[in-house]
Amino acid sequence: MAVSKARVGVGFIVAGVLTLVFGTVLCFVGPLIVDDQIVKNTVIDPKNELTYTMWKDVPVPFFMSVYFFHILNPKEVLNGEKPMVEQRGPYVYRKHIQKDNITFHPNNTVSYREYRSYYFEPSMSVGNESDVVTIPNMLVLGAAVMLEKLPYAVRLMISATFKTFKEGPFLTKTVGELMWGYDSKLVEFLNKYLPGTLPSSGKFGLFAEFNNSNTGLFTVFTGRGDIRKVHKVDSWNGLTELNYWRTPQCNMINGTAGQMWPPFMTKESTLPFYSPDACRSLELVYQRSGEMRGIPLYRYVAPTTMFANGTVYAPNEGFCPCRQSGLLNVSSCRHNSPVFISHPHFFNADPVLLDFVQGLNPNEDEHGLFIDIHPLTGVPLNVSIRLQLNLYMKRVSGITETGKISEVVMPMIWFEESGYIDGPIVSTFHTNLVVLPAVMEYTQYGFIALGLAMIILGVLVHHRAKVKLPPRMEAVNPLKHKCY
Repeated sequence: MAVSKARVGVGFIVAGVLTLVFGTVLCFVGPLIVDDQIVKNTVIDPKNELTYTMWKDVPVPFFMSVYFFHILNPKEVLNGEKPMVEQRGPYVYRKHIQKDNITFHPNNTVSYREYRSYYFEPSMSVGNESDVVTIPNMLVLGAAVMLEKLPYAVRLMISATFKTFKEGPFLTKTVGELMWGYDSKLVEFLNKYLPGTLPSSGKFGLFAEFNNSNTGLFTVFTGRGDIRKVHKVDSWNGLTELNYWRTPQCNMINGTAGQMWPPFMTKESTLPFYSPDACRSLELVYQRSGEMRGIPLYRYVAPTTMFANGTVYAPNEGFCPCRQSGLLNVSSCRHNSPVFISHPHFFNADPVLLDFVQGLNPNEDEHGLFIDIHPLTGVPLNVSIRLQLNLYMKRVSGITETGKISEVVMPMIWFEESGYIDGPIVSTFHTNLVVLPAVMEYTQYGFIALGLAMIILGVLVHHRAKVKLPPRMEAVNPLKHKCY
């Protein structure tokens, strides 16, 4: 009986060792299996139903919220006083995004055009598109700055042209007209006799060229053969670098197209992407870790140097001529119009900009931009991109429409493009990328714990069985006890 128990103890020890080895092997092999599955499912491939669908059609809700800076004292501004503005908004539009003309190439790249369209959402807005606001007239005040170096006589003729077409320094129009275009005899005249002067051939509006348009021909890497390259831009409109800026570094097309990034991100990783609307590559930096509905994330934000001028941040010298820090001069890609991009309310900009306009209150919660990324896959979970459009305006002699306007970078509108993963996609994402890896992790540690327990139990059983064995009896020699 004791011998049998000893054998059982040995069996427990052997089984425990095997279980422990299996659990230990899982510790090394398990993460490799997970990583291999992530690589297979992250490659841009129609066979990857979940990630390919997310990349192709962006099935999550995406919105653009627009805020106008309504000018309260246009007459006083014309006389040289400080502008007073009041924020009006949000006016919210549902953004539909879809990739088309998708073509895969032998060098592991894929080309496509991404089409976008906007649909007004009254229930999410503060009012209707029929609401009226007053903003600077870009056609007049922008043109005045662009043409200020022309001969004085020519400037007088330009001013007369503005008067002929009844174009003043400020516009009071509906939200819909300012967004998507309004009828203007001056615009009709320019499109007829000076084609190419304006960015679009139809009505003139701040977002007229965005609706029902595409962002250009992108060619990105599929990640096949090198997952570190997935989603990274190979070319845009056939270009591998831009020609808007003054240095090769500033003209580089870096990172992805701004919707997904390569997997296996760390806190040292950055989020580079190329934005056709900003005419340059941008880069976000890690801020903190967090969770969204149980899914781990890294939050990336804009560094303070993103729109810094060349004096504050030398690498940005190529984006100049610059004004105050916090402003990006995009005139070189916007028909030379004196337009600047910044964070809303001049957040993270030179504080002096706030001295020239009354009614601005910058803060990070409302005006900072961020992207929340699932670091293991590079998939965005929550996005909020916030930017502001500004017009540089001043008095230009000969063009009387500019009156006595003081030199100022005038905020016109700011907008937020936001979206987050929701609905069934969240459940699928959570199951595949959180629950299953966690189950595998707990399983491997369970095998290790079970193996150790079996080894300990086997040692105890074997030890007790060995103690209970009877002492070996000495053999009896019959000759030794024989009687004579």
